[in-house]
Amino acid sequence: MAELDGPRWGPASKGTPRQLVVLCHGLGADGHDLIDLAPSWGHALPDALFISVDAPFTHDSGFGRQWWSVADRSPPVVEAGVRRAAGFLAPFIDAELARLKLPADAYALMGFSQGAMTALFTGLRHRPPPRAILAFSGALIAPESLAAELSGRPLVLLVHGESDEAVPVSRSRDAEAALRAAGVPVEATYIPRLGHGIDDTGIAMGALTLQRAFSAA
Repeated sequence: MAELDGPRWGPASKGTPRQLVVLCHGLGADGHDLIDLAPSWGHALPDALFISVDAPFTHDSGFGRQWWSVADRSPPVVEAGVRRAAGFLAPFIDAELARLKLPADAYALMGFSQGAMTALFTGLRHRPPPRAILAFSGALIAPESLAAELSGRPLVLLVHGESDEAVPVSRSRDAEAALRAAGVPVEATYIPRLGHGIDDTGIAMGALTLQRAFSAA
């Protein structure tokens, strides 16, 4: 299995990393798409190392990367795709934490769009779970299996533009309901007039969530 990697930033403190934040980009992008979030969030979490990983597969178009193909969007195929993606992301998390000599739970996951789906699926099932999962413009894949596979109840932030035409905002609303039903602490923000993207409100919410998640670290 190919190993993941991608652009890295931090810690802002210039010291030894005390936390790891892994960023997962959307369909057709690559790790460079999200690494610019790190300086903003580095103010909130100055001892964190941020890694914006490249998804494991070349996009079907031949440009950019993907966590799985969306040529077939049927639920069973999508679930198989995100499970395979988790099989790449989870070992990467473990290997980086070991390399940094950090506790096994000293990490958070963030994702946008397909990366948010991957971060939610992986983080909710990984042992130990992350301190937080930040999911922007995403969806909860295979919610029916969550109760049986849930590894813990990390803090989850859902952020979604109400004018998103790529991933409807209803996908995050459904995720919020399913997570609350599973006892997972959720904070959800739905942003009027925002399309498929991340704005200053979402960035600020992400910073606050990371601060809260690691406040006891």
